[in-house]
Order: sequence, then structure tokens, then C-alpha cells
Amino acid sequence: MDVPFNDLRKHHLTIKDEIEDAINLVIDTSSFVRGPQVEEFERSFSNLIGIQNCVSCANGTDAIYISMKALEIKPGDEVIVPAHSWISTSETVTQAGGKVVFCDTLDDGFLINPDGIAKLITPKTVGIIPVHLFGHPADMDKIMAIANENQLWVIEDCAQAHLAEYKGKQVGTFGNAATFSFYPGKNLGAMGDAGAIVTNNKKLADKMAAFARHGGLTKGSHIMEGINSRMDGIQAAILNVKLPLLESWTLKRKEIANKYIEFLDEISEIILPFERSDSSHVWHLFVIQHEMRDELAKYLKARGVQTIINYPICLPLLPAYSRLKHHENDFPIASRHQKQILSLPIFPEITDEQIKHVCNSIKEFFVEKNTYIR
Repeated sequence: MDVPFNDLRKHHLTIKDEIEDAINLVIDTSSFVRGPQVEEFERSFSNLIGIQNCVSCANGTDAIYISMKALEIKPGDEVIVPAHSWISTSETVTQAGGKVVFCDTLDDGFLINPDGIAKLITPKTVGIIPVHLFGHPADMDKIMAIANENQLWVIEDCAQAHLAEYKGKQVGTFGNAATFSFYPGKNLGAMGDAGAIVTNNKKLADKMAAFARHGGLTKGSHIMEGINSRMDGIQAAILNVKLPLLESWTLKRKEIANKYIEFLDEISEIILPFERSDSSHVWHLFVIQHEMRDELAKYLKARGVQTIINYPICLPLLPAYSRLKHHENDFPIASRHQKQILSLPIFPEITDEQIKHVCNSIKEFFVEKNTYIR
């Protein structure tokens, strides 16, 4: 049995007619860049998150960059980011003119360690970018307390955490701003690149919107030098079709994660994903850990199960940051995780039979290794 890591074709076939109608409307009205579909999405998404302003842009990476530029980051300003994330979280700090400072992660959740943040703050620190990695919320109470005490801004990276909740409140509603990615494989994904920023600060939102549109909200009137980062009308139209379905897709992901946990819980050697009791994980990824990760991945591949490593090298150890001269012992938790993590297939359309095949294949691997404990 073949089990893809994600099946976007199967996903889109469930709403094929609605998507085609939405795309045809964009073609008929020639509203290819911004336009009514984009404006509708911005309104609908801000309402869904429960926040006042949504600024759409070309992708989730631009969203972080635009946020920092609007918050007026200056050369040499330090921004603290987690050691375990996708490079968008850190590269944008450098691109915006700042200095990236990496913080190790928590042992039980891949998330930035608030105690580590406090130790890294210097007179040059201006902000923190916590990442709700894999769909699990970071500890926003502690992070916001540290930020407020030190007068730092907070940008929540919610690229993998659409509708995740921390203590009954949606992620993206705690910091000065929050960024989202709608890359096709995300829980809410377009059929190309797209992103957005949300904030309750209207002045900040207007500044972000202007910066993303060549520095002006009105064509030909440029109040600053900006960039070109606008959401396409076709991507917005597709997202408008998908948005009402996001909650049901999220519930399905939770059901799938629970089945994985139920089936794999008897394998004592595997470390299963962690979910805090005060939070709601939305399971963008289902990430297990084991010391024989590479062997397990190879075994699963031979049985038709596609897996991915998110991410095989933690950020401060990438060649891109060799200038910082970091070593594994600088980030012991993230360094250990990078050697053990393995993401299993998870998407709303995965079948019970496919889930059982994944789990049975994992069990068979440990039986063959004579380490399986029932």
C-alpha cells in the first residue's frame, strides 16, 4: 500500500468544481492582483482569527520581513528566534537589517524555550519571533511576560498553526503581529504562494500594507520605498473556497493524530508528539522521534510510506550561519531533535487503512530489530 506524505491532488478533487468556478470568476473580471477576492479573503481571515486587521502578501516569508520593516528594525538590532524552525524565521531578520540570535528549544515540544529567551536579552534586543512549530502553540504567557518586561515586540510565526489555540485563545492574537503562510501543503493552502499578516494595530497594518505595495496604498502615491509583495487574485479566490472548510479539516487532523497516538503508544521506544493540556494542537505535522530514525525512514519507504524530516539541520548549524560559529553543544535540545525526528503522513483525506499500514509497518520494523515492546 502506498501512503504519500500529503496528497494535494486528492485534497483538491473534493472541491474541484468550487475552485474552478472561483478561478473562472477571477479570469472573467481580470482581477489578477489584489482586487475583490483578495479584499474578501482579508476580511474573512481576520474574522476567523478574531483580530482586527489582515494584510495579505505574496508568501509567509515576506510576511515576517514586512512585519519587521513596519516595526522599524534597525541595523544591529537583535531578534531572538528558535533554533528549530524553517529558515524563513531567521533569514528575514538578516534581510531586514537585524542580527539573528538563536535560542534552544524545549525538550518536549520543539518550541522556543522561554527561559532561554530571558538569558539571551541584551541592550540591543528589540524583538522575539516565537514559532508555533508543527501546529503546536508556544508558551505565549511566558513569552509575552518577558517581552513586556523588556519592552520588546513579538511577531508570532503561525505558518504551521492555523486555528491552533493557547489557553482558549487563537495563536496570532498575542503579539504585536502574526504571520501566516498559505503554501500549498499548509493546513490552509493556496495553489501557489500566498501569505498574510494579522494585527490589532491599525496604524501598523496600514504601514505593512503600504510597504508591501511599493510603499503606498494608492497607486502612484508612494510614502516610502517598499517592496512588491501582493497576493494574487486567483490564490485569494482559492483560499476563499477553502476557508469555510478549515475548521472541519482541522478536526480531521486531530482525529488522525489521535489514531496515530493510539496505535503507536505501545511502542515504548518511540517518542510521540507532545501536546500541552492548555493548548490545542492543529497537527500540521505529526513528528515522532527515535534514535534509528534514518533506518526507520528507509524501512517505511520500502513499504510505500513516504516520510519527511522537518528539519534535518537546526538553523544555527546550517552553512548559512557558519559566521556565527555555533556548535551542537550550544543548542543541545535542537541538536538532539534534528537527529531523531521523523514526520509521518498526515492530511485530512488519509484513510484508516493507510494509517494502520503506517503504524503496522513501524511495529514490524521494531519486531525485526527485536526491540518491539508490546
